[in-house]
Formats: sequence, structure tokens, C-alpha cells
Amino acid sequence: MRSEEIEIRTGSTEVVHDITRACEDFLAGVDGDGLLNVWVPHATAGLAVLETGAGSDDDLLAALRELLPADKRWRHEHGTPGHGRDHVLPALVPPYATIPVLGGVLALGTWQSVCLVDTNVDNPVRKVRLTFLAG
Repeated sequence: MRSEEIEIRTGSTEVVHDITRACEDFLAGVDGDGLLNVWVPHATAGLAVLETGAGSDDDLLAALRELLPADKRWRHEHGTPGHGRDHVLPALVPPYATIPVLGGVLALGTWQSVCLVDTNVDNPVRKVRLTFLAG
């Protein structure tokens, strides 16, 4: 097993941040098969495998805004107004993803990317744990 923590700067806006390249860099030198587990050790962020750059990333954020509006309905109230929704996000966009690795290469579909989903504008820096489990 090989594991490494990386840091991602998401800034102060909601974001779907593509981390596929970081995953590929982590796998550099791996020539076998196995699984890449990606883990976000945060209570207000998640991971998604989806197409980016063609509007799907913006659509995901729009859907999350509709499902989890930043208003006063949330009991969890510290931070930016509506921050309680950020704590519900990982129930819908889980903080983990597992991707097959074949011959050292992520077995993603043509248009799939591994993305950090972060709606919490109060935390501009996130940690992501990458772990390769050899087959």
C-alpha cells in the first residue's frame, strides 16, 4: 500500500476542482493493477467522478445550490450564512471515491474526471488522501 496526502487550494468560492492530474501524478511509477482510493478528511467537502469543462461541473454546483440552499434553515449555524448546508454535502457527495487502476493507469471513462467538490467558502485549503492498493 502506498499513501500520500496532497493539499488543494479551492479558494473562497464554491468549486468542482479537477484532481485527476494529481491522481495520475501520484500513480507515476506504478505499473501494476489495483485500486486508487481518494479520501477527503473534511466534514464539508466531497468527491465526484464526472465530466468537467462541458458544463457538468457548473450543473452540479447549481443542483447542490437548489438541494442545499445557503439560507437560515440549517441548525448548524457557525460560519458563513447557510454554512450548515456544507455539513450535509458529504451525505450527497461522499468524501471518498475508489477508481480501478490497470497497468498503472486510472481506468476512467473517456469523459470522466476525479473532482473535489467544495461548497464551503470558509475553508480555502483542503487536504486529499490518495492511497494505492495493489491488486
